[in-house]
Amino acid sequence: MTETLNDRSREIFGALVRAYLDTGEAVGSKTLSARLGLNLSSATIRNVMADLERQGLLYAPHTSAGRLPTEAGLRFFVHGLLEVGQLTPDEMARIEAQSSASGKSYASVLEEAIAALSGLSRCAGLVLAPKQENPLRHIEFIHLGPGRALVVMVLDSGLVENRIIALPDGVPLSALLEAGNYLNARLSGRTLAEARMLIEAELTGDRASLDVLASRLVQTGLAVWSGDTAPERSLIVRGQAHLLQDVREAGDIERIRRLFEALETKSTFISLLEAAQTAEGVQIFIGSDNALFDVSGCSLIVAPFHDTRARIIGAIGVIGPTRLNYSKVIPMVDYTARVMTRLIGPVSIGG
Repeated sequence: MTETLNDRSREIFGALVRAYLDTGEAVGSKTLSARLGLNLSSATIRNVMADLERQGLLYAPHTSAGRLPTEAGLRFFVHGLLEVGQLTPDEMARIEAQSSASGKSYASVLEEAIAALSGLSRCAGLVLAPKQENPLRHIEFIHLGPGRALVVMVLDSGLVENRIIALPDGVPLSALLEAGNYLNARLSGRTLAEARMLIEAELTGDRASLDVLASRLVQTGLAVWSGDTAPERSLIVRGQAHLLQDVREAGDIERIRRLFEALETKSTFISLLEAAQTAEGVQIFIGSDNALFDVSGCSLIVAPFHDTRARIIGAIGVIGPTRLNYSKVIPMVDYTARVMTRLIGPVSIGG
């Protein structure tokens, strides 16, 4: 369909979409004639607009004689006619400065990178990143009654995690203490994954100085940790307030409400961001063109970032109304993803 557009139709269509992205208003033939500066009559432009409407690229709102791009029209414009701009040195410096890893925790780097992108783009920012496993400081088994114990793990970051495990039959309190002492001697300064590899190797090789019951308790704990269902990735969303700007109609408010609900559940967006990781470079989802992204009237621009082995480990992007400054936001997302590759990639290797 769109491949049949001639040069005049493409020029008029491109000018109409750019005017819409600038103003958010329906665009009429007189406005287009002034913007194009060509020797075209309003009647000629109206005829072209009518043809573009028949092809599904434009539509006429009830309250105006002008035209607006459809979602299909926006997709055609972004993928076929858009000229992507360049970031200014100040914009690049701001992203670099706020994303700097110097003296900051892993979580702080993620938070500040997405805050910088959200602020510059005036959209809600999202980042899907691998969880960093902190080294462990201490572990303790606390008896809860017949057949149950509480495992208290203290991470180097100060975070405390509690997990309940089932005890093997006949485990005495002395075995809990013995198992805790054994694990603490091997956990300190190691991540759970690193400690698990060491302990499993010792148990398999009969090198563990444990009695039978304490050994069974350690194996039970390892089984619980190995089967941990906690997500391996975390989704951070910031700048949702930007989505409330430029709300004009009741329908827009309802769309934003549903979007907030989707952001709260997060599962939809984790799925979408993971889907975006199947391809290199910036991915653009406009409106309802993706089954996972069922909140129409919004766009998502997302790019993956990599570890030191060039493997995709996460994605960062923005979500906002379909009337985005795509030529500006696309290079912002792309540049931030490259910064994240440089900063986050080296601490995410392994696996």
